[in-house]
Amino acid sequence: MKRLTAILLWSAVAAAFIGPGTVTTAASAGASYGAALMWAVLFSVIATFVLQEASARLTIATGSDLAEVLGQRFPTGWRRAATLLLAGGAVLIGSMAYEAGNILGGVAGVALALEWPKAGLTLALGAAAALLLALGSPQRIAQVLAVFVALMGAGFLVTALVLAPPLSELLAGLAVPAIPDGAELTVVALIGTTVVPYNLFLGSSLARGSTLSDTRFGLGVAIALGGLITLAVVIVGSALDGEFSFERLDALLSARLGEWAGMGLALGLFAAGLSSAVTAPLAAALTVRGLIGDAQDPRWSAKGWRFRGVWIAVLAIGVAFGVAEVRPVPAILLAQALNGLLLPIVAVFLMLAMRDRVRLGGAVSGKVGNAAMLAVTGIALLLGAVSLSKVFAAITG
Repeated sequence: MKRLTAILLWSAVAAAFIGPGTVTTAASAGASYGAALMWAVLFSVIATFVLQEASARLTIATGSDLAEVLGQRFPTGWRRAATLLLAGGAVLIGSMAYEAGNILGGVAGVALALEWPKAGLTLALGAAAALLLALGSPQRIAQVLAVFVALMGAGFLVTALVLAPPLSELLAGLAVPAIPDGAELTVVALIGTTVVPYNLFLGSSLARGSTLSDTRFGLGVAIALGGLITLAVVIVGSALDGEFSFERLDALLSARLGEWAGMGLALGLFAAGLSSAVTAPLAAALTVRGLIGDAQDPRWSAKGWRFRGVWIAVLAIGVAFGVAEVRPVPAILLAQALNGLLLPIVAVFLMLAMRDRVRLGGAVSGKVGNAAMLAVTGIALLLGAVSLSKVFAAITG
C-alpha cells in the first residue's frame, strides 16, 4: 500500500510534465524527424529521475524543500542576489512560459470537441485552475487529473503499437544521439518538456514526510511511465503527414482507433492542460516563498495574499496568451525550448545545495550522485549552447 501511495504521490510530477507541451513537442519531433530524436526522450527520463531524486532526498534529509535550503544557504550578499536572480528568475520565467503552453494546449484540446470561442474557453480554463488553487489541494487535484492524462497516454501507447516503425529504426533512435539539421531547438524542447525546472521545486516540496526508499520507487515508476508515453507520442507523430497540428493528430487517432479516440484526445489534452496549469503556478509560489518568504508567516501561507499573488501572476500570464489567441504549436514549442535552456541554471543550484554536508549529513551526494548530476547538467548545457549558436547564426545571417 505504501508503494502504491508513493506512485500516486509522484504521479503529480508526471502529470505536470505530460501536458500539452509534451504532446506537442514529442509529436512535432516525430513528424519532422521520425524516430531519430528518441534518444533525447531517453536522456530526459534519466535526467528527470537523477535530479528529482536529489531534490526529494534534500527535503527528506533536512525537512526543508529546495527553495528553503537555497534561501538558508545563501542568506546575504552577492550569493543571495545571484540565487534570487538566477534560480528564482529561471523558475518564474520558466513557469510563466510553461503556463502559457498549458493554457494554449488545454484550450486547443477542448476546441477539438467544442466549437466555442477560444477566448471564452481560455477564461473558463483559467478560472477552473484558479478555483482549484484557491480552494482545493493542488497535489490531490493533479493526481485525479492524472487519471485522464493516463487514459490519453494509453491511447497513444495503443496507437504506437499499431504504427510502430521497424524495430531497428526504434533502437537506432534510442541508442544513437544524432541531431539532424535544424533539430537543435527540438532536442532542447524535448528535454525542457520532460525535465521541467520548476518540477524540481515542486517535487522537493512533495517529498515532506516520505521515506527515501518509497520516494525512489514512486519516482521511478511515475517517471518511467511518463517517458514511455512520451516515446509513444513520438512514434504516433512520425505517422503524421506533414507538419504537426492538433487537428491532424485528432484525425490520425480517430482513423486508427475510432471516433472515441478523438474525443479521448480532446479530454486528455484538457486534463493535461488543467493539471499542468495548476502545478506551474503552485511551483512558482512555493519557490518564491522558499527563497524570500516564510511558511510560518500568514501572508505566505497557502491562503496568504503573497503566496496567492505569485500564482495569480503566473496564471494570468498564461490566460493572457490564450486570450490573445497566440498560435498554440509555435508558442508551446518555444516555451519547452526556453525551459530546456533554463534547466542548467536550476540544476547547478541543486548541485550546490546537495553538497551541504552540514545540513544533509549522510544524505549528501556521493561521487556517483555528483557525477550523474554533473553529466546531466553538462549535457543539457552543451545542447542549449549548440541550439543558441544555431539560432544566433540564423539571425545574423
